[in-house]
Amino acid sequence: MTLLMGVVNVTPDSFSDGGRYLDHDAAIAHGLRLRLEGAQILDIGGESTRPGAERVAPEVERERVLPVVRALAEAGAAVSIDTMNASTAVAALEAGARIVNDVSGGLADPDLLTAVAPYGADVVLSHWRGHSADMYARATYSDIVCDVATELSARIDEAAAAGIPPARIIVDPGIGFGKRGQQNWTLLRRLDRLGQLGVRVLVGTSRKRFLTETLDPEDPTTVEQQRRDLATAVTTVLAAQAGAWAVRVHDVAASRDALAIQHAWEGESRWVTPTRSR
Repeated sequence: MTLLMGVVNVTPDSFSDGGRYLDHDAAIAHGLRLRLEGAQILDIGGESTRPGAERVAPEVERERVLPVVRALAEAGAAVSIDTMNASTAVAALEAGARIVNDVSGGLADPDLLTAVAPYGADVVLSHWRGHSADMYARATYSDIVCDVATELSARIDEAAAAGIPPARIIVDPGIGFGKRGQQNWTLLRRLDRLGQLGVRVLVGTSRKRFLTETLDPEDPTTVEQQRRDLATAVTTVLAAQAGAWAVRVHDVAASRDALAIQHAWEGESRWVTPTRSR
């Protein structure tokens, strides 16, 4: 069964929520709400990775995320820390996180993989070619599916050398990171190729620009959030059909409902939709 990873951005400048959850109490309440709506994992991030975003000092990142990680872990949630910094990753693991989600795949901070290896946590390695400020300048591929698979395979090898076995590794194709419009669709159509790497696959399409460009090629900035979430829910089902281990989403309820319909369509009864009203 494909898992739902709910996004909790503890940032002032996220593209998806505009800083609504920068306050610790608001972020914790949001995480608990996502869990009630069906999220099996909560991904806590303190640094925006939207296109053009500036880097955040690790100490600022830790001040943002650690109280949230600790509170949600104490509430029984499976917490993932979304960070590119070794110091933040280690602090979050010590505060109760179980997964390290590094959008740089261990490239931004060369100490991260070695630092987290002794903790026994799962590690998400995303395909990445550079920071948000200039990532689109690197969106050149000879064969995007082959290139991404090859580069992720190298990250798996690097993690293994640092002491993280494949059983603890998850790869993410890095949709939207150093990839433009159609490149994302080409990569999503071949998720099976990433599955051949022998590790779990996480997919994150939620509310991203390539979806709005598809919905309104003339003016994607006018596509409202409700339509973005509907498009995301469709990709959730498609990713599940392609064998994704989990999807990372902002609107957990929409993707939960989409998966419930998928399971009903396929005649499976193991998916239980929470009874909580929306």
